[in-house]
Amino acid sequence: MVNSADFAKRLEKILEYYSISATAFSEQIDFNRSTISHILSGRNKPSLEFVMKVVQEFPEVELYWLLNGKGTFPAQQETSLEISRSETTVPAPKKNTTIASEIPQSLPKSPSEEKKDISAATNKIERIVIFYTDGSFKAYEK
Repeated sequence: MVNSADFAKRLEKILEYYSISATAFSEQIDFNRSTISHILSGRNKPSLEFVMKVVQEFPEVELYWLLNGKGTFPAQQETSLEISRSETTVPAPKKNTTIASEIPQSLPKSPSEEKKDISAATNKIERIVIFYTDGSFKAYEK
């Protein structure tokens, strides 16, 4: 459950970081000014819609940091290795072609490449977050 007072402090950090007022912030995320005021005062808890708009509008804000205060703000750049892993996708097959025709033939791996594969396999998943089109999400943790 989100602690309203701590969430308000994190929201104030966001306003401070971007040097914007609560009114400008409310306009940017398309929310009522009174909603922002109530969240900042601790009177109301943020809705999922509010949290998702903040995360979508401000890419430096990490979801987990905003909700729980864990992580960093502003979000740190991913390393090139993490980016290349996360951006690896399999292209959709074209009409009238087979998937096998699109798979490149791989060369035998060198011993150093095999060691990299083994070390990557020992990494453990910390958290999986699934975002739905209606703005809701579900987080799975150990």
